[in-house]
Amino acid sequence: MRAIVNHSLAKEDSEHMERVEQLFEQLWQDYIQRLCPSAAQVHDLLTEEEPLLNDHIALRTFNLPMVGLDRLAAPFIALGYKPCGRYHFEAKKLYAEHFEHPNPLAPKVFISELMVGQFSSLLQQTVRDLVEQVPEQAMHDPAFLYGGRLWDLDYATYELLAAESEYAGWLAAHGFGANHFTVSLNQLEQFTEVAEVNHLLRHNGFEINSSGGEVKGSPEVMLEQSSTMADRVEVGFTDGVYTIPGGFYEFAKRYPKEDGELYSGFVEASADKIFESTDVN
Repeated sequence: MRAIVNHSLAKEDSEHMERVEQLFEQLWQDYIQRLCPSAAQVHDLLTEEEPLLNDHIALRTFNLPMVGLDRLAAPFIALGYKPCGRYHFEAKKLYAEHFEHPNPLAPKVFISELMVGQFSSLLQQTVRDLVEQVPEQAMHDPAFLYGGRLWDLDYATYELLAAESEYAGWLAAHGFGANHFTVSLNQLEQFTEVAEVNHLLRHNGFEINSSGGEVKGSPEVMLEQSSTMADRVEVGFTDGVYTIPGGFYEFAKRYPKEDGELYSGFVEASADKIFESTDVN
Protein backbone atom coordinates (compact mmCIF):
# COMPACT_ATOMS: atom_id res chain seq x y z
CA MET A 1 0.00 0.00 0.00
CA ARG A 2 2.99 2.34 -0.19
CA ALA A 3 1.50 3.62 -3.45
CA ILE A 4 -0.76 5.97 -1.50
CA VAL A 5 2.15 8.00 -0.20
CA ASN A 6 3.35 9.21 -3.56
CA HIS A 7 6.46 7.32 -4.61
CA SER A 8 7.12 9.97 -7.23
CA LEU A 9 8.21 12.52 -4.63
CA ALA A 10 11.20 14.48 -5.92
CA LYS A 11 14.60 12.77 -5.74
CA GLU A 12 16.32 15.80 -4.27
CA ASP A 13 16.49 15.75 -0.51
CA SER A 14 15.52 12.09 -0.72
CA GLU A 15 16.35 11.34 2.88
CA HIS A 16 14.06 14.13 4.08
CA MET A 17 11.25 13.01 1.79
CA GLU A 18 11.72 9.42 2.92
CA ARG A 19 10.77 10.56 6.43
CA VAL A 20 7.63 12.17 4.99
CA GLU A 21 6.77 8.94 3.18
CA GLN A 22 7.39 6.87 6.30
CA LEU A 23 5.02 9.00 8.37
CA PHE A 24 2.25 8.79 5.79
CA GLU A 25 2.79 5.05 5.42
CA GLN A 26 2.26 4.62 9.17
CA LEU A 27 -0.86 6.80 9.01
CA TRP A 28 -2.15 4.78 6.04
CA GLN A 29 -1.60 1.42 7.73
CA ASP A 30 -3.43 2.59 10.86
CA TYR A 31 -6.22 4.02 8.71
CA ILE A 32 -6.89 0.84 6.71
CA GLN A 33 -6.47 -1.51 9.67
CA ARG A 34 -8.34 0.34 12.40
CA LEU A 35 -10.52 3.09 10.94
CA CYS A 36 -11.43 2.37 7.32
CA PRO A 37 -10.73 -1.20 6.15
CA SER A 38 -12.80 -0.66 2.99
CA ALA A 39 -10.29 1.95 1.81
CA ALA A 40 -8.05 -0.82 0.51
CA GLN A 41 -10.86 -1.98 -1.80
CA VAL A 42 -11.56 1.56 -3.01
CA HIS A 43 -7.84 2.03 -3.57
CA ASP A 44 -7.73 -1.07 -5.77
CA LEU A 45 -10.83 0.00 -7.72
CA LEU A 46 -9.27 3.33 -8.69
CA THR A 47 -5.61 2.44 -9.17
CA GLU A 48 -4.50 2.66 -12.79
CA GLU A 49 -0.99 2.27 -14.21
CA GLU A 50 0.44 4.93 -11.92
CA PRO A 51 0.21 4.78 -8.11
CA LEU A 52 -2.65 6.83 -6.68
CA LEU A 53 -1.78 10.35 -5.62
CA ASN A 54 -2.99 11.25 -2.13
CA ASP A 55 -4.35 14.81 -2.12
CA HIS A 56 -4.61 15.18 1.65
CA ILE A 57 -5.34 13.56 4.96
CA ALA A 58 -7.44 14.93 7.80
CA LEU A 59 -6.84 14.71 11.55
CA ARG A 60 -9.13 15.63 14.46
CA THR A 61 -8.41 16.85 17.98
CA PHE A 62 -9.64 18.96 20.90
CA ASN A 63 -8.46 22.57 21.37
CA LEU A 64 -6.91 21.84 24.76
CA PRO A 65 -3.23 22.66 25.42
CA MET A 66 -2.08 19.05 25.79
CA VAL A 67 -3.54 17.88 22.48
CA GLY A 68 -4.38 21.04 20.49
CA LEU A 69 -3.97 21.63 16.77
CA ASP A 70 -0.43 22.95 17.25
CA ARG A 71 0.63 19.67 18.88
CA LEU A 72 -0.65 17.66 15.91
CA ALA A 73 0.94 20.05 13.43
CA ALA A 74 4.39 19.96 15.06
CA PRO A 75 5.59 16.63 13.55
CA PHE A 76 4.59 17.82 10.08
CA ILE A 77 6.23 21.22 10.52
CA ALA A 78 9.40 19.40 11.57
CA LEU A 79 9.28 17.71 8.14
CA GLY A 80 9.00 21.01 6.28
CA TYR A 81 5.24 21.61 6.22
CA LYS A 82 3.92 25.17 6.53
CA PRO A 83 0.47 26.53 7.49
CA CYS A 84 -1.41 27.70 4.40
CA GLY A 85 -5.06 28.24 5.34
CA ARG A 86 -7.43 28.80 8.27
CA TYR A 87 -11.07 27.72 8.45
CA HIS A 88 -13.98 28.25 10.83
CA PHE A 89 -17.02 25.97 11.13
CA GLU A 90 -19.34 27.89 13.43
CA ALA A 91 -22.26 25.44 13.49
CA LYS A 92 -20.02 22.50 14.39
CA LYS A 93 -17.82 24.70 16.65
CA LEU A 94 -14.62 23.71 14.90
CA TYR A 95 -11.46 25.53 13.86
CA ALA A 96 -9.08 24.10 11.28
CA GLU A 97 -5.85 24.79 9.43
CA HIS A 98 -4.24 23.12 6.46
CA PHE A 99 -0.54 22.59 5.88
CA GLU A 100 1.48 22.11 2.70
CA HIS A 101 4.96 20.81 2.00
CA PRO A 102 7.32 22.63 -0.42
CA ASN A 103 7.21 19.48 -2.54
CA PRO A 104 3.77 19.74 -4.23
CA LEU A 105 3.50 15.95 -4.51
CA ALA A 106 3.56 15.53 -0.73
CA PRO A 107 0.01 15.20 0.64
CA LYS A 108 -1.58 18.23 2.24
CA VAL A 109 -2.60 17.93 5.90
CA PHE A 110 -5.94 19.26 7.21
CA ILE A 111 -6.14 19.45 11.01
CA SER A 112 -9.31 20.45 12.85
CA GLU A 113 -9.98 20.96 16.54
CA LEU A 114 -13.18 21.08 18.57
CA MET A 115 -13.73 24.38 20.40
CA VAL A 116 -14.44 22.63 23.68
CA GLY A 117 -15.21 25.84 25.60
CA GLN A 118 -18.26 26.51 23.40
CA PHE A 119 -20.07 23.39 24.59
CA SER A 120 -21.96 22.48 27.76
CA SER A 121 -20.11 22.32 31.06
CA LEU A 122 -20.75 18.55 31.09
CA LEU A 123 -19.05 18.02 27.74
CA GLN A 124 -16.20 20.33 28.70
CA GLN A 125 -15.49 18.47 31.93
CA THR A 126 -15.85 15.06 30.30
CA VAL A 127 -13.36 15.92 27.56
CA ARG A 128 -10.92 17.47 30.03
CA ASP A 129 -11.07 14.30 32.13
CA LEU A 130 -10.16 12.25 29.05
CA VAL A 131 -7.30 14.50 27.99
CA GLU A 132 -5.86 14.54 31.52
CA GLN A 133 -5.14 10.82 31.05
CA VAL A 134 -2.75 11.52 28.14
CA PRO A 135 0.90 10.98 29.12
CA GLU A 136 2.90 14.12 28.33
CA GLN A 137 5.75 12.11 26.83
CA ALA A 138 3.38 10.47 24.35
CA MET A 139 2.80 13.80 22.62
CA HIS A 140 6.51 14.23 21.87
CA ASP A 141 6.69 11.11 19.70
CA PRO A 142 5.18 11.56 16.19
CA ALA A 143 3.78 8.04 16.54
CA PHE A 144 0.91 9.50 18.59
CA LEU A 145 -0.55 10.76 15.29
CA TYR A 146 -1.54 7.18 14.44
CA GLY A 147 -1.64 5.83 17.99
CA GLY A 148 -5.37 5.82 18.50
CA ARG A 149 -6.95 6.54 21.88
CA LEU A 150 -4.68 7.62 24.73
CA TRP A 151 -7.39 7.49 27.39
CA ASP A 152 -9.89 5.04 28.86
CA LEU A 153 -13.51 5.45 27.78
CA ASP A 154 -16.76 3.61 28.45
CA TYR A 155 -19.56 3.36 25.92
CA ALA A 156 -22.00 5.50 27.91
CA THR A 157 -19.53 8.38 27.92
CA TYR A 158 -19.08 8.01 24.16
CA GLU A 159 -22.86 8.20 23.70
CA LEU A 160 -23.08 11.23 26.00
CA LEU A 161 -20.47 13.12 23.97
CA ALA A 162 -21.84 12.06 20.60
CA ALA A 163 -25.32 13.25 21.56
CA GLU A 164 -24.00 16.81 21.87
CA SER A 165 -21.27 16.66 19.22
CA GLU A 166 -20.77 13.81 16.76
CA TYR A 167 -17.18 15.03 16.35
CA ALA A 168 -16.52 14.86 20.11
CA GLY A 169 -17.90 11.34 20.32
CA TRP A 170 -15.90 10.14 17.32
CA LEU A 171 -12.66 11.62 18.61
CA ALA A 172 -13.20 10.33 22.14
CA ALA A 173 -13.80 6.82 20.81
CA HIS A 174 -11.04 6.60 18.19
CA GLY A 175 -8.38 8.97 19.43
CA PHE A 176 -5.67 10.03 16.99
CA GLY A 177 -5.44 8.84 13.41
CA ALA A 178 -6.39 9.93 9.90
CA ASN A 179 -10.17 9.99 9.64
CA HIS A 180 -9.72 10.06 5.87
CA PHE A 181 -7.25 9.89 3.02
CA THR A 182 -8.14 11.53 -0.30
CA VAL A 183 -7.64 10.33 -3.86
CA SER A 184 -6.59 13.11 -6.25
CA LEU A 185 -8.74 12.80 -9.37
CA ASN A 186 -6.46 15.15 -11.29
CA GLN A 187 -4.03 12.30 -11.98
CA LEU A 188 -6.64 9.75 -13.11
CA GLU A 189 -7.29 9.02 -16.77
CA GLN A 190 -10.25 6.66 -16.65
CA PHE A 191 -12.22 8.90 -14.30
CA THR A 192 -12.09 12.66 -14.75
CA GLU A 193 -15.25 13.67 -12.89
CA VAL A 194 -16.16 13.25 -9.23
CA ALA A 195 -19.63 12.02 -10.24
CA GLU A 196 -18.05 9.19 -12.26
CA VAL A 197 -16.13 7.97 -9.21
CA ASN A 198 -19.29 8.16 -7.12
CA HIS A 199 -21.12 6.04 -9.70
CA LEU A 200 -18.38 3.39 -9.68
CA LEU A 201 -18.38 3.21 -5.90
CA ARG A 202 -22.17 2.95 -5.63
CA HIS A 203 -22.05 0.15 -8.22
CA ASN A 204 -19.62 -1.65 -5.92
CA GLY A 205 -21.81 -1.29 -2.86
CA PHE A 206 -20.42 1.86 -1.23
CA GLU A 207 -22.63 4.54 0.26
CA ILE A 208 -21.80 8.10 -0.80
CA ASN A 209 -22.13 11.07 1.55
CA SER A 210 -25.12 12.97 0.13
CA SER A 211 -25.16 15.84 2.65
CA GLY A 212 -25.18 19.01 0.58
CA GLY A 213 -25.23 16.88 -2.59
CA GLU A 214 -23.00 13.97 -3.55
CA VAL A 215 -20.57 16.33 -5.28
CA LYS A 216 -19.58 19.21 -3.01
CA GLY A 217 -18.07 22.35 -4.47
CA SER A 218 -17.80 23.41 -8.12
CA PRO A 219 -15.33 24.63 -10.74
CA GLU A 220 -16.19 28.17 -9.61
CA VAL A 221 -14.67 27.55 -6.17
CA MET A 222 -11.88 25.53 -7.86
CA LEU A 223 -12.50 22.36 -5.85
CA GLU A 224 -14.96 19.48 -6.11
CA GLN A 225 -15.13 16.76 -3.46
CA SER A 226 -17.08 13.66 -2.50
CA SER A 227 -16.65 10.89 0.03
CA THR A 228 -17.92 7.52 1.11
CA MET A 229 -19.82 7.25 4.35
CA ALA A 230 -17.66 5.98 7.17
CA ASP A 231 -17.05 2.28 7.67
CA ARG A 232 -18.71 0.71 10.69
CA VAL A 233 -15.86 -0.61 12.83
CA GLU A 234 -15.57 -2.42 16.15
CA VAL A 235 -14.09 -0.33 18.96
CA GLY A 236 -13.11 -1.56 22.37
CA PHE A 237 -14.47 0.40 25.32
CA THR A 238 -13.80 -0.30 28.99
CA ASP A 239 -17.18 -2.06 29.20
CA GLY A 240 -17.19 -3.98 25.94
CA VAL A 241 -16.79 -3.86 22.16
CA TYR A 242 -19.25 -1.79 20.13
CA THR A 243 -19.65 -1.02 16.44
CA ILE A 244 -19.55 2.68 15.57
CA PRO A 245 -18.64 4.88 12.54
CA GLY A 246 -14.91 4.87 11.73
CA GLY A 247 -13.07 6.51 8.84
CA PHE A 248 -14.06 7.24 5.24
CA TYR A 249 -12.41 7.78 1.84
CA GLU A 250 -12.54 11.12 0.04
CA PHE A 251 -12.07 12.13 -3.60
CA ALA A 252 -10.99 15.57 -4.79
CA LYS A 253 -10.71 17.34 -8.13
CA ARG A 254 -8.82 20.65 -8.14
CA TYR A 255 -9.09 23.36 -10.79
CA PRO A 256 -6.38 25.78 -11.97
CA LYS A 257 -6.18 29.34 -10.73
CA GLU A 258 -5.54 32.27 -13.06
CA ASP A 259 -1.79 31.61 -12.88
CA GLY A 260 -2.33 28.04 -14.06
CA GLU A 261 -1.41 26.44 -10.73
CA LEU A 262 -3.99 24.12 -9.19
CA TYR A 263 -5.94 25.57 -6.28
CA SER A 264 -4.46 24.04 -3.13
CA GLY A 265 -6.82 25.25 -0.42
CA PHE A 266 -10.13 24.01 0.96
CA VAL A 267 -13.72 25.27 0.76
CA GLU A 268 -15.41 25.69 4.13
CA ALA A 269 -18.93 24.99 2.87
CA SER A 270 -17.80 21.70 1.30
CA ALA A 271 -15.57 20.62 4.20
CA ASP A 272 -18.48 21.26 6.57
CA LYS A 273 -20.48 18.55 4.75
CA ILE A 274 -17.51 16.19 4.44
CA PHE A 275 -17.30 16.14 8.26
CA GLU A 276 -20.73 14.48 8.22
CA SER A 277 -19.29 11.37 6.60
CA THR A 278 -18.79 10.02 10.13
CA ASP A 279 -22.34 10.75 11.28
CA VAL A 280 -24.28 7.85 12.75
CA ASN A 281 -26.72 6.67 10.06
